[in-house]
Amino acid sequence: MVKRIEKTDAEWNEQLTPEQFRVCRKKNTEPAFTGEYHNCHDAGTYACVCCGHTLFSSDDKFDSGTGWPSFARPIREDAVACQTDICLLMRRTEVLCAACDAHLGHVFDDGPKPAGKRYCINSISLSFNPSK
Repeated sequence: MVKRIEKTDAEWNEQLTPEQFRVCRKKNTEPAFTGEYHNCHDAGTYACVCCGHTLFSSDDKFDSGTGWPSFARPIREDAVACQTDICLLMRRTEVLCAACDAHLGHVFDDGPKPAGKRYCINSISLSFNPSK
């Protein structure tokens, strides 16, 4: 069971940079190939920049060529939540932090086998914790 973290927009706005707030709390997207982690190949884990909840492992990260960090699966099934997103007149599946509902990105059905998923995540919504 994931411990829920709830804050007001004003509290998130005080904690995050303007760009982090725009992407994570207002569901925007960073430009492709601009994020800190799209080309990161270091070993470690990725956590939510808003609340620190661990989301993904570098073991499941792969180069999708899209310009955003891509993962084959979350670190645990309950680490993220998914919901239908129809905001750009297309149906997609939005990926959210299961602890604080931060917008992380989207998941697509064109990833590597066996699951075939590609969790396409905004770098700015993540913090990286290198393995020791």
